[in-house]
Amino acid sequence: MWNKRESPLRIEKRFEFEEYSKISKFMQKIESLCKEKDIYPNISFGKNFVSLSIFLDTEEISSREKDFSKDVDKFYLED
Repeated sequence: MWNKRESPLRIEKRFEFEEYSKISKFMQKIESLCKEKDIYPNISFGKNFVSLSIFLDTEEISSREKDFSKDVDKFYLED
């Protein structure tokens, strides 16, 4: 589940991985999705995780942002 945060307003999620090689594949899929949807989240990663934060312009999460987050979740479940 994506978490909604304030100051600054955003949604965020942390994805855990057992192998570093899976992070690389996941990041490649996210890169393509960012270009396709024109949404560029803040991304941080380490040995076994990737964290994404999507900053919001309004209190409501747009359908574009919802679709993006659902696609990212789908990529995670594929690996």
